Amino acid sequence: MDRIEVSTVVYVSAEEAFEFLVDFPRYAQYSKYLDSVQQHGTGGAGTKYDLTFRWWKLTYTARSEVTSIEENKRIDWELVDSLDATGYWGIEPLPEETETSDNNAVKVRFVAEFDSNSMTWDLVNVPRFVSTDWIVRKVKPLIVKEAKRIVGRVVADLEGESREVTLTVHETPDTI
Repeated sequence: MDRIEVSTVVYVSAEEAFEFLVDFPRYAQYSKYLDSVQQHGTGGAGTKYDLTFRWWKLTYTARSEVTSIEENKRIDWELVDSLDATGYWGIEPLPEETETSDNNAVKVRFVAEFDSNSMTWDLVNVPRFVSTDWIVRKVKPLIVKEAKRIVGRVVADLEGESREVTLTVHETPDTI
């Protein structure tokens, strides 16, 4: 399994961060490659989302499901009926000395674990003579770059203004 983990400090309360992150359909506005998000359910555990990605000559719709929610702390998800992938958004309160005078501080963490070997021809409509290995080699660095972009844009919306955000990539796939 490959693992990507991106985190940063956000100067809002855990409640504000959670309410923002639990709104999965909003994610399409942050990603260069996520074209649309269709919600099937109320937004809690068990809700499914169809995530349509577009890159190069490929279009891929993954169905994700929120598997559990720990209010103001964690949102777990997994892909169903497609690529073998799981992950979560985590929210961790930070010590008071990290806070600004008018805001709390939390660490927001995005984690995704995936088995790139689970990508098959029937999952993605690959152009003729293009190998899935080639696609995997090209997509892995894009996943890290996109995770950084999404977390950075989420921070700007959460805090209400853009600032230079320090994003930490904790682990990346071995082949990047």
